[in-house]
Amino acid sequence: MNPTSIYLPDWLTHSAQNHPDQLALKDQHTSWSFAELDRQATRMARQLASVGIQAEERIALLAANGLSYVTCVHALTRLGAILVPLNTRLTRDELCWQLRDVRATLLLHDDTWAAQAHEIQQALPEIICATLEEQAYEDELIIAQQVEAAVTLRTLIDLDATQAIMYTSGTTGHPKGAIITYGMQWWNAIGSALNLGHRGDDCWLACMPFFHIGGLSILMRSVIYGISVIIHQKFDALAVNRAIREERVTIISVVAIMLQRMLNALDAETGNAHGTQYPATLRCVLLGGGPAPQPLLEDCASRAIPVVQTYGLTEACSQAVTLAPEDALRKLGSAGRPLAPVQLRILHDGQEVLAGASGEIFLKGPTITPGYAGQPEATAQALRDGWLATGDLGYLDSEGYLYVLDRRSDLIISGGENVYPAEIEAMLLSHPAVAEAGVCGQGDTQWGQVPIAFVCLHTQHTVTSTALMEYATQRLARYKQPRSIHIVAQLPRNSSGKLLRRELPKLLLEAQY
Repeated sequence: MNPTSIYLPDWLTHSAQNHPDQLALKDQHTSWSFAELDRQATRMARQLASVGIQAEERIALLAANGLSYVTCVHALTRLGAILVPLNTRLTRDELCWQLRDVRATLLLHDDTWAAQAHEIQQALPEIICATLEEQAYEDELIIAQQVEAAVTLRTLIDLDATQAIMYTSGTTGHPKGAIITYGMQWWNAIGSALNLGHRGDDCWLACMPFFHIGGLSILMRSVIYGISVIIHQKFDALAVNRAIREERVTIISVVAIMLQRMLNALDAETGNAHGTQYPATLRCVLLGGGPAPQPLLEDCASRAIPVVQTYGLTEACSQAVTLAPEDALRKLGSAGRPLAPVQLRILHDGQEVLAGASGEIFLKGPTITPGYAGQPEATAQALRDGWLATGDLGYLDSEGYLYVLDRRSDLIISGGENVYPAEIEAMLLSHPAVAEAGVCGQGDTQWGQVPIAFVCLHTQHTVTSTALMEYATQRLARYKQPRSIHIVAQLPRNSSGKLLRRELPKLLLEAQY
């Protein structure tokens, strides 16, 4: 043990001892108490130990939301191994890149992603693969055909230890593995509870992917708080609305497009356009994923839906700033004030600005990542004297409430997913005919924004936009694929040659199709 670290009793064990019969997890097929979840996590930990998994090894997980996913998260805690959640929407090449970068030793997957895991193992034969059973019935879980090893499991959690490495898109064209510590999870959970309140009968509906920090943090809060989680494998507005009515859901985390679809489905069910409400048991709708459309917030306010806007990012372990429920109407459009453990300041050209003036958002505190795995230069660039430079723009009003103006100057948020132009540009530049590439966001009524691309071709090279679209489809996850690719004579740049992405939409008038 590190004598300078702070150790806490295992959170799941603590909840299982204090609330053994209370509902911990429920999916479409099965319900588990905290005692059962504790037992299953112990079983999986011993199965993982039997294949040689040790402390600090990086274990990748490619699976849909489900009981086995949650079990894996807690099993790795008991081994001191590090979780690497994989985005199931990525292509094989993108996943292989992340697995190489993080130096994963084991890839756990469920039946849904077995084919993709097989392709990955063919490309990376050094990685061991193991299958998680999808249906969790009594002793039939967890890892297919794997015995349990008689090993001593960890009973204490080191707050300085790494819990997960989560990849977030990078501005250089490659993603970065943000280090998530147990201390970040602990202090984020405490800060959230101090802001939103805590009730023993809370039930959190988890319909966001667990490979996102917003989904993973729900799993950690549930065992810290000792509250129930209803798991949906994927988002479905009708199913979510039904769960809110019938499962007595008290908290749900969503992004704007999800909430809009929930309201549309609610009105369609009742035939009462823009008027149907949720039951009073729903006390908090955490709304993240970028600045929310004002009409959506106003619609929710008219229905008395308790929307609580939040601002955060992977590097801040989900929430960093959250609008308290009592301020939801008074501060419509604000992301709120920083959580108790978080410090926030707005800088412009390195100087702190006055209230009302915009600048870059900087964060500091125990919920902030210590850096990026294996990337000291990226870490040094992002963390300055302990302050995280988010790259996001915003301002504070006279009462210290944050208003987010943009999720990074060039960031595209499509359906709640972060899409970085540089990553798409890097892919396009890998095509032999492409000399220059620029990507920006275009407004979209369904997704909020979609990426569009502009390219200049090398002299004496020809290629069609259709061919470039096919090239992109094979190399990028669907949500990253440009809606359109336009061939132009030149891209807008400043005097130093830097690409001016904000000027790209003007090229639509001269684009060649």
